[in-house]
Amino acid sequence: MTATPWFVPLLFLLVLSSTGETIGRPFYPLPSKLDLKDKQPLQMSRPFNIAHRGSNGELPEETAAAYMRAIEEGADFIETDILASKDGKLVCFHDVTLDDTTDVGERKEFEGRERTYEVQGENVTGFFVVDFTLAELKSLRVKQRYKFRDQQYNGKFSIITFEEFIAIALDADRVVGIYPEIKNPILINQHVKWENGKKFEDKFVETLLKYGYKGAYKSKDWLKQPAFVQSFAPTSLIYISNFTDLPKVLLIDDITIPTQDTNQSYWEITSDSYLAFIKDYVVGIGPWKDTVVPPENNCLTTPSDLVAKAHAHDLQVHPYTYRNENQFLHLNFYQDPYEEYDYWINKVEVDGLFTDFTGSLHKYQEWTAAVSKGENGASNLLHKISFMISSFKGGV
Repeated sequence: MTATPWFVPLLFLLVLSSTGETIGRPFYPLPSKLDLKDKQPLQMSRPFNIAHRGSNGELPEETAAAYMRAIEEGADFIETDILASKDGKLVCFHDVTLDDTTDVGERKEFEGRERTYEVQGENVTGFFVVDFTLAELKSLRVKQRYKFRDQQYNGKFSIITFEEFIAIALDADRVVGIYPEIKNPILINQHVKWENGKKFEDKFVETLLKYGYKGAYKSKDWLKQPAFVQSFAPTSLIYISNFTDLPKVLLIDDITIPTQDTNQSYWEITSDSYLAFIKDYVVGIGPWKDTVVPPENNCLTTPSDLVAKAHAHDLQVHPYTYRNENQFLHLNFYQDPYEEYDYWINKVEVDGLFTDFTGSLHKYQEWTAAVSKGENGASNLLHKISFMISSFKGGV
């Protein structure tokens, strides 16, 4: 149909001002697109506060809510575990099975979907992430892992993708780093296939590059968008070194558990010779904290030399996992998580801490930052606070 003569001129009058400029709502940049000069930079003056699966002491782990809460509470980095769905989409989820932290067992449409696969040398039965499409995973609802933690948020949040996780970090009003793990790469590569023979590790790095994550530790690019890549599989970290210079961290399990891919013992991968080898590919190690300072009868014993050895090889040490609840605190700390932070930061001298309670670690670091070194630091402040409380009680 032919337009009437007045139609086109009227259209232009609707969208153009008298100066020829477009009329309408101005477009504002998204928070993640703001110039970094408008964002508070990543703090680099004290050990990193790493939000382990988000603020999962308060909210269900690896959910958008847990990550946003961790950022609100002062996390330097938000940490996540990356797995792949049946259709090759990367998602944030810790366990290879969905049983413990979702409602999959209550969903009738998924009856009969349990499988048994070999995972790190053992047969595991459950609803595996790799057997569900992204759409199916998104239909599930996440729940709190521990019964003694707040249950009111169960069923309110869904599984998120790697890209959604990245968006949360980029949309923060300050620079917040990400700390993703290449999770169980052997299992993923066995059950999920991508076009052109690409592997799980390839898709992982592609996602990071797509969103601008690049650069060696402390480089200009890295400081703009900080990231550490972690894995229990050393061959995965070595492999991705061909495609990204982002700093990498080798995770270290209990002394009884060998590496996922190379079947090396704890003693082998913590030896001086191995640390001298792996430091060409990683900037640090992430050991389970009970291997750094072994406990006996729930009391800490003499610290091992692992931190000293790592530091001698110019490797950072980021132990896991710090939790506030009494059942996770050794008796040395008198049921006080601040005492535990004080011990690990000032006595053991670690470089970062994976914690379920980001807010607690942030408050501890903020409170102790104001104490001068001449006053013996954090320990002195804690004793002063204890003395003040005792004095107050005595005066009542």
